[in-house]
Amino acid sequence: MDSVEKKTMTSTLDMNDEKRGRRIQKAKIEILLGKTDKFDEFMATAEEDRELANGEEQN
Repeated sequence: MDSVEKKTMTSTLDMNDEKRGRRIQKAKIEILLGKTDKFDEFMATAEEDRELANGEEQN
């Protein structure tokens, strides 16, 4: 599927490690995607392909 990357963010989170009884840092990544102009067309085609595949599996 076609999408456009709009923003990528990275950070670290402080979390409690209950097994070890201490605080640890975990990596976090967030990727914001946007739809392309043809996104809905691609999704409709993908749905048709899934329906065809499901029909073939039932035979």
